[in-house]
Amino acid sequence: MDGKGRFLDNIFIERLWRTLKYECVYLHAWETGSETKAAIRKWMTFYNHQRPHSALGGKPPVLAYWQRNDINQPDQQVQRVA
Repeated sequence: MDGKGRFLDNIFIERLWRTLKYECVYLHAWETGSETKAAIRKWMTFYNHQRPHSALGGKPPVLAYWQRNDINQPDQQVQRVA
């Protein structure tokens, strides 16, 4: 969020919060805050790494992000950790 197109940034955040509420929060009745935090963290990992997104051609966001970065910066060296 760099100030340019700020209203568009808000649309994406509102969509994310709505999806989180309907797919995770409203479906469970957690007893403690730590249970809630763990469940939301698990859902966010699922949302970013496994859940297919129609706007990304059925790919999860993490895959689309890394593929885009590989295409945009092919000459940059990549440090891989074993």
